Amino acid sequence: MYLQRRNRILRTNAAIRSLVAETILTPSDFIAPLFINEGTDYKQEIPSMKGYYRMSIDNTITEAKELWAMGIKCVLLFVKALDEVKDNTGKEAWNKDGLMQRTIKAIKDAVPEMVVMTDVALDPYSIYGHDGIVENGEIVNDGTVEALVKMSLSHADAGADFVAPSDMMDGRIGAIRAALEQNNFTKVGIMAYSAKYASCFYGPFRDALDSAPGFGDKKTYQMNYANRIEAIKEVMMDLEEGADIVMVKPAMAYLDIIREVKNTVDVPVSAYHVSGEYAMIKAAAQMGWIDENKAIIESLTSIKRAGADLIATYFAKDAVKLLT
Repeated sequence: MYLQRRNRILRTNAAIRSLVAETILTPSDFIAPLFINEGTDYKQEIPSMKGYYRMSIDNTITEAKELWAMGIKCVLLFVKALDEVKDNTGKEAWNKDGLMQRTIKAIKDAVPEMVVMTDVALDPYSIYGHDGIVENGEIVNDGTVEALVKMSLSHADAGADFVAPSDMMDGRIGAIRAALEQNNFTKVGIMAYSAKYASCFYGPFRDALDSAPGFGDKKTYQMNYANRIEAIKEVMMDLEEGADIVMVKPAMAYLDIIREVKNTVDVPVSAYHVSGEYAMIKAAAQMGWIDENKAIIESLTSIKRAGADLIATYFAKDAVKLLT
């Protein structure tokens, strides 16, 4: 049998496959999310996220140092606020001595070169568990944006490199960019959660931060998962308003959106490999249905192949260990 071309030649062995691989994962692709809790020497596994933890600031510093030594150059911070500081204004979010602000300073003191990104949304501080201020059962937009601006400025003042608005309020990127400029935080970037869908895959995350909505759902501000063109509209508006990086969230169920965004923009695209996606792999591996290590690398490679330049993932440490 004569064939002009035999495609299998380039799949002959591991060395050849490595030479011609189109998508390569590296430690610098990953953003490591960290959950911060009040206290000292505190480290508690999140029940719905086996192998992932809420940690006090001192243990978070140890974690940040380990991540840096592994080649992971970026962390994304989330805090679990105490019930007594929650209200409907979110004012704890811009407390200069708040848990987020103290964590930012501690990480930058301990690992100065680590890129510190911070979650900007009100749900950890809200008595209602929503990303915004509630009035008459409605999540209001403009009042929430004012609060998010205060929150962002507080994070910038504490030393954050990027603020990451995850709330999906209209106009918040432009308002935050203007405030950063006006207050001389001209080196602080914005990673916008531009295409954040109202997804069922966030459940374990809300368990981690005790931030599930107390009523209704988040579909009046997070996107309808049936929509594709809307994602491009949201991304382009965020870019016009001053975003430096745009994000698609979740990742694995939205690979088509990641590719659409990557084909449209000329800025870095990030994707969030979310808690439910993490938990599914963990659960299936625990049952012996899949090989966890192979599933980690295949999943992350698919996200990068789709177009993500940066991947926020709870598998960051595991992936680096598997890659080295």
